Amino acid sequence: MKSVKDYIRTIVDFPHEGILFRDVTTLFADPRGFRMAVDQLLHPYAGMRFDKVVGLEARGFILGGAVAHQLSAGFVPIRKKGKLPGAVISEDYQLEYGEAVVEIHDDAIKAGEKILMVDDLLATGGTAEAGIKLVERLGGEIIGCAFVIDLPDLGGRKKLEAMGMDVHALCAFDGL
Repeated sequence: MKSVKDYIRTIVDFPHEGILFRDVTTLFADPRGFRMAVDQLLHPYAGMRFDKVVGLEARGFILGGAVAHQLSAGFVPIRKKGKLPGAVISEDYQLEYGEAVVEIHDDAIKAGEKILMVDDLLATGGTAEAGIKLVERLGGEIIGCAFVIDLPDLGGRKKLEAMGMDVHALCAFDGL
């Protein structure tokens, strides 16, 4: 029987030489693989109530929408700067070579709401950390952070766990 990891394609030297890009589009394209991923993302949280699922741009939208549907919860996107209409709050974070900014609508989450954060990949944890800070600034309580892939060599899981987050990943790949 195939595992989630078996559905993920590796593309060598993308987007830069020396990088092994873990491509989840092959997972999303397969009905069994996609269903397996969504079910496994939900498994550790069975029986728990969530008000919203937050998805990180962009593949987190695909997963987050499916997870929110299964939980009968709302879905909230966290997007790159300038992509959301209306009033937003922003959070800067560090990239390998510079900075980036993510945003959320300032009315997307109410104080005390229970939140599950979802994305495809946990690498350095910078984007997830910024997303966590946005949710917490709005008064949301993050119950868990669920990812399809963890790249443990890049330290993202340790960073999020040091923030007190419960981190769940379906599979891990060594290296970059």
